[in-house]
Amino acid sequence: MIRTFLAASALSLTLAAQPVFAQDAEAEFVELREDVWQDALDQSPWLSEGVGDRRNDGSLGDPSMEAYDAAIAQSREFQARLQAIDVDDLPESLRIDYALLERSFRDGLESAEHDHSRYITFTNRGGPQGAIAGLAYSSPLFTVADYDSYLTRLESFPAYIQTFIARSEGAIERGLTQPCEPMQGYENSITGFITDTPEESVWWQAFGERPATISEADWNNIVARGRTAITDGAFVGLDAFRDFYLQDFAPACRTDEAPGIGGTPGGDAYYAYRVRSFSTTDMTPMEVHELGLSEVARIRAEMEEVAAEAGFDTREAFIEHLRTDPQYYPEDEESYLEHTRALAKEIDGWMPRLFGRLPRLPYTVEPIPAAVAPGNTTAYYERGSMATGQAGIYRLNLTELDQRPLWELPALGVHEAVPGHHHQIALQQELDMHPLRANSSFFTAFVEGWGLYSERLGIEMGLYDTPAKEMGRLSYEMWRATRLVVDTGIHAMGWTRQEAVDYMLDNTALSEGNINAEVNRYITWPGQAVAYKIGELKIRELRTRAEEALGADFDLRDFHDTVLENGAVPLNVLEAHVDRWIAAQLEE
Repeated sequence: MIRTFLAASALSLTLAAQPVFAQDAEAEFVELREDVWQDALDQSPWLSEGVGDRRNDGSLGDPSMEAYDAAIAQSREFQARLQAIDVDDLPESLRIDYALLERSFRDGLESAEHDHSRYITFTNRGGPQGAIAGLAYSSPLFTVADYDSYLTRLESFPAYIQTFIARSEGAIERGLTQPCEPMQGYENSITGFITDTPEESVWWQAFGERPATISEADWNNIVARGRTAITDGAFVGLDAFRDFYLQDFAPACRTDEAPGIGGTPGGDAYYAYRVRSFSTTDMTPMEVHELGLSEVARIRAEMEEVAAEAGFDTREAFIEHLRTDPQYYPEDEESYLEHTRALAKEIDGWMPRLFGRLPRLPYTVEPIPAAVAPGNTTAYYERGSMATGQAGIYRLNLTELDQRPLWELPALGVHEAVPGHHHQIALQQELDMHPLRANSSFFTAFVEGWGLYSERLGIEMGLYDTPAKEMGRLSYEMWRATRLVVDTGIHAMGWTRQEAVDYMLDNTALSEGNINAEVNRYITWPGQAVAYKIGELKIRELRTRAEEALGADFDLRDFHDTVLENGAVPLNVLEAHVDRWIAAQLEE
């Protein structure tokens, strides 16, 4: 899983601009694309800062309903301009850009038809507290201007939170709050960032060492201002959000036994949209459910074979052994972190054998911040930026170590770091393409599909060299297959939370703690979980097609570079691109 900027939101959350009519289709499209990019930069402080554009210094963005409505109105104008251009009149080099804009506008506008998109502002996995907490390691901190931007954001956080709360109140008024059980303890993810003194907070790390570019007098002023910004800015905003959550939102949480979004007003239509959006297909929830059942049956059979190889009579017996034997679990936080880092370097050594093009940006392995780690996922990836001086981060959950088996780390590492999320996302940022695609194109089916496909590349790296590690890989694949069944079961078929937990306990080797955290995630984030397996299956299908068509001339490194060379794209765009590559190889 990654935490990053979502393209559909970026392209739809843009301000007003008047249509401009150019002399020909290519010129009109190039102008439109640049207008969309500039508006995306205007509206997203995180995007603009990440590419070195300082237009939003000091801003946290505008979470208001008014800004959202203005952005949707602008998207309609942009869409009209796009539809006035015949894609057949464009050169081949611009047609992928056209397809991405077309889908992004369509997706964003369809999303706006649902109150859920307008008023559901946070999940059990995060909210504005996470964004503000990340400032200390995501902000450029080299100059006086950098620190002024950093401190202004901290100081403006209380006002931002009040606007955020005003929009969130719409969810309460419309019966669109989150279900109660998955949100239990959510307030701890807010209060966990509030400390007794500013110096103990996550934001104080920005003041650890004076940059050489800043004079001592300026530095003393910055540090003094920092204490106040943390106390009267960050802490005050967090206090306000905590009070709103505990006093207003939590008492209005949904108590239905079936917690799916289908039980809310307009929920069935909204969920069907979410499935189409996240998968970038026209699949219905029931089609996704049936695909999941098929994949679960296939993977169960493979698990049985691995269990027999390990000397166990049944799959269930081997899984019980893996879940309970202390030999498979880390002794302490530091050993778990060091084991993960060592494995990451081993995997790094394989990258030139699998890819012809590698990104410049490195990555590091760090813990998930302690305030948000409890109940969170096992790991996730945070994109980096050359402009801000931040490496990509493969973040690892160091809580509940008795639920973090070492045999899952090979599959986890290749998914979150390389050749998975870090490789794909860092490479996309560096590709020779318009910055709109390089920095804001994010289609979950592609990104997470690539992450899951990368887990299979661990087979070719020889990472799964014991039955325990191979069962770990299969369990991770089963995890993504059961998501298809569980997510649709919860949101389209009225499953209870316990039914979802029991289904995953029966089919995966994941610990019960992990499964509970995952099911809570699916309940509060409908549809996102179905993208992984659908994307992975498409990439595997395309690789098989290329291998069969090219035979001995198939080049795996060339295939991987081809899949990644356009950045994240909808699956139909990827398929057409790979088919063109196969045809070109055959002609040669």
